[in-house]
Amino acid sequence: MSRTGMSLAPDAMPEAGFDTQAWERSLGRPLCAGRALNWRSRIVAMAALLGCLALFLLVRALAATPTLDASWSADASGRLIVTPQHGRQGAAPEPDSLLGLLDAHGRPLPVSTSLLQRAPRWIVDDEERRRHAAMHERLNDALALGPVTLVLAESAPLGLRPHARGIGGLGVGFWLIAILALALYLTAAVVVAARPSERNAMYAVMAISQALNLGFIAAESMPGLLVPAWLLTLDFPVRTALDLLTAAALVHATGVHPTPVRGRWWTACAAWVGVGSLMLLTTTGQLPGAWWWTQGAAVILGGIAILQLSRQGGHQPHPAAILLRRLAMVAMGTLLLLTLAVAAASQRVDIAHFASAIGSTVWVVFLSSLLGLLPFLARSQQVLREFSMLAGVSTVATSLDLLFVAAFSLSQFASVTLALFISLGIYAGVRQWLLNRVMGNAVLTTERAFEQLYRLARELEGRPERVGERLSQLLRELFEPLEAMLVQRTLPSARVAGDGATLIVPVPTMPGGDALAPDASVVLRYARKGTRIFCDEDARLADRICEQLRRAVAFDQAVEQGRNEERTRLAQDLHDDIGARLLTLMYKAPDPETEEYVRHTLKDLKTLTRGLAASNHRLTHAAAEWKADITQRLSAAHCDLGWSFSVDDDIALNVVQWSALTRALRELINNVISHAQATRVDVDGAYERGQLTIVVSDNGQGTEPEAWSHGLGLNGVRKRVRQLNGHVEWRTRDPQGIQCRIWIPSLALSARDEWRNVP
Repeated sequence: MSRTGMSLAPDAMPEAGFDTQAWERSLGRPLCAGRALNWRSRIVAMAALLGCLALFLLVRALAATPTLDASWSADASGRLIVTPQHGRQGAAPEPDSLLGLLDAHGRPLPVSTSLLQRAPRWIVDDEERRRHAAMHERLNDALALGPVTLVLAESAPLGLRPHARGIGGLGVGFWLIAILALALYLTAAVVVAARPSERNAMYAVMAISQALNLGFIAAESMPGLLVPAWLLTLDFPVRTALDLLTAAALVHATGVHPTPVRGRWWTACAAWVGVGSLMLLTTTGQLPGAWWWTQGAAVILGGIAILQLSRQGGHQPHPAAILLRRLAMVAMGTLLLLTLAVAAASQRVDIAHFASAIGSTVWVVFLSSLLGLLPFLARSQQVLREFSMLAGVSTVATSLDLLFVAAFSLSQFASVTLALFISLGIYAGVRQWLLNRVMGNAVLTTERAFEQLYRLARELEGRPERVGERLSQLLRELFEPLEAMLVQRTLPSARVAGDGATLIVPVPTMPGGDALAPDASVVLRYARKGTRIFCDEDARLADRICEQLRRAVAFDQAVEQGRNEERTRLAQDLHDDIGARLLTLMYKAPDPETEEYVRHTLKDLKTLTRGLAASNHRLTHAAAEWKADITQRLSAAHCDLGWSFSVDDDIALNVVQWSALTRALRELINNVISHAQATRVDVDGAYERGQLTIVVSDNGQGTEPEAWSHGLGLNGVRKRVRQLNGHVEWRTRDPQGIQCRIWIPSLALSARDEWRNVP
């Protein structure tokens, strides 16, 4: 059962449903005294040295292999085409069909386009694989005897002397693939050293297996016709074993990550036993149709991994499991398409070598890029994501090209054009679909987010202790998590944990609220209702929101301080200047009536200046001032006062609220004194659950309120009440008199939206 929108106050956090230990494990504990960091660094450094040493030995072995100064290809009819690097007697080299090869003793050597197939792993037929190995073995033996002679269709025989390839003869493709293999191997080493665990060990098995696979492909990508004998012997059994190990490790890893699956041990054991049996049979040559068994086992184990990831959903799907399932489905779909394409292309002599070389290369590069991307899914590595998607699309394009040529007998140009068109369409759709699932789109627009931040800052200015609760509400609206809660822990900055399932955002300390510094964090789990993972960009966005919130509160405090200083200055000027003049005028009044009028004016001015000088007024204090002022005015008019005022929360009124309510009440009392000829006035006030209600009633003479001509006084009352988002109405009393009712539904928030209207 989801707990969408759940928020716990910091003082009441049982943390139900939140595994604190798992959170701490996902965050990683600080390393004590640098000891753990040292041994991890040493392991990574040792792994890097071993990887570089292995690459050096491979380069050295390949550089010593012989090569011939010619390039080789196949035409549409399946004939082998050779282009010497140097023409005869300085002439430009021209391609020619190869009719045969002669060794140093003049004995013919077998010639076929199968010589162009550099990867026995992707030769479908067992007998064809054996012929391919025998052909290369005879060619290698012939080169060990000395020069060979090329029998050409349109030119005289050409003798070529084999020589060591050298480092410069390895080709650009070798270095690119070798660097990718080394990078994937080092990624596996870093992942395991950073956090040794069962799932990371399985990831290392997959990554290192494909890194070795890339090493074989790099060695086979060298230009020329010759393949070292040791490479031919090891290619099929070793690469088959590496692919099977990758599939078994995938099943094992998806059984424990992101969440454990029931029966995972039996499934993993069955996968490893099955893979071990296939590896043994393949190595000993006792398995007919070994290529089909390998491909079928890889697809089946991939399907089992997808099922295990689907079982991790349930009522509360894990976003990492959903994303991994999507990636696994894309990878398995691509592998199945490539398998069918290579099987179909194996029937065509002219494209069989292309299928085994190019098809397998783009697939392994795609799979390796996915494995390299996995540790960075929550870290917004855009380059890795784009590279993985482009590698996948290249695999699809190659597979479709092979299918169109082999199955539908399309021309090379037509098949390439159609394959590229379909692949680009798939890329455009899958790219946006995948990025939406990884990154997601912000629910709040920029305008809405600014409005929310502004309102939140205005509220926290008066109540900074609610920052955790209000920040949690804002983040829930932004990320739409299945769970959101406050926990009594803090971090220096926002962080993604739980493989992208959790985002922890520390509650910021508001300016001027050091005494109320929160030691809490907002924990969000399962973004977008569990359909996507959190990433580092989400953490940076949360940090920016907290920082902008702090700045907004600081800005409001600075503005409020400026207003207070300006109000204090105005109050002082009114008191010292206008007050002094009114006092002089009172002493020089020509008659008692004028003196009394000026005296009341001085009292009003004193009330006004005192209100301006104070930044806020408690509601009970303001009510006491209102009662004193009304009592004095009614006493002078020989009118009794009935007073009642109750509050359930003594909130602070700012200047806008205090000024509006004070002047509205004063105008209502003035109207009673001037027009009603009343002998009693009742004022009943109440503040309950955020609503303020004030009722002013008199027993004087008055007509129906609908017949009144509203002058400046009554319109001023309406304007000031409306300024606080309130309402006012007048009605007659029984048997006589008028009653005015003022009610403000949300007094605590009424003036925050109208602070610019300060008079």
